[in-house]
Amino acid sequence: MAEDSTRHPSDWGEVEEVVSHAYFSHDLTPLEKAEPRLNLRTLPLGPIRLARIGWGAEASVHSSHPGAYAVNIPLSGTIESIASGVEAESGVGQATVFEPDIDATIRRWSGDCEIVGVKLERDYLHREMARILGRPDLHLPPQVDLSTDAGQSWMALLRSVIEQLKSDESLWHNPLVADQLSGALTSSFILAVMPDDADPTGGARPRIIKRVIDRVHDDPSLPWTSADMAEVAGVSVRRLQEGFREYLGVCPRDYLLDLRLSRIHEELSAGSGRNLSVTDVALKWGITHTGRFSAAYKRKYGVAPSATLRS
Repeated sequence: MAEDSTRHPSDWGEVEEVVSHAYFSHDLTPLEKAEPRLNLRTLPLGPIRLARIGWGAEASVHSSHPGAYAVNIPLSGTIESIASGVEAESGVGQATVFEPDIDATIRRWSGDCEIVGVKLERDYLHREMARILGRPDLHLPPQVDLSTDAGQSWMALLRSVIEQLKSDESLWHNPLVADQLSGALTSSFILAVMPDDADPTGGARPRIIKRVIDRVHDDPSLPWTSADMAEVAGVSVRRLQEGFREYLGVCPRDYLLDLRLSRIHEELSAGSGRNLSVTDVALKWGITHTGRFSAAYKRKYGVAPSATLRS
């Protein structure tokens, strides 16, 4: 469920307390004589947490980020930081990455800066790196360029979730939705920040692709992620994606969506006159974003899912 600051503190000490509770514990120091204008919204998704933060004034922040990675992405303004002797200045289209349990300081958080922060539990991220790349011991870069194709894909997914921070959408209460979102965000983040040569596994062969297809067809309603499919195949996510594109012409995610649409279409077509809900049927088959589902369904079948149910 999306959470926000129900208080609007005018004292910097209270602001520090509120944000420490919502994101990472830290020491906050204003760099100008101005009252804070805190903008805070958070969304917990199991082992990751999203936070949209703006102080409304120039400030400095120090934290050791206990137990988790911090990925701070400016939506406006800039952050200038130092950690382990490495300096970085990130603006729009970039992200600063802080490792767990290492002192880091944002020396200057500009007054016009608002970020999306992604908090990833260390053990969870390492497990996902092992599943996706075959190695849990790779170090993340201190700064990420989000203008690459992979970076833009991750940001597009992240922005679609960020938009939901404005609402108390009941779907966030569903643990399956939270698991799918956290898995998708984490997998796409790892592929965006790690170079191609970090993936030591070989290519995916047709037999391996068939193994994944068979498992997915057995139950497409499961909260499948690319990492789950790669684990079934015994290859990395990157190689699995290459194999799907080479042999099927689509990525694993699009293949799964098409399969789910087919199952939903079958059930809606057979459900005329019954007390069925399009949303309930979509959720049953693993769909978690009903808006994108409706658009994809109409592209595939030429009508809205509700029209299929009424026919």
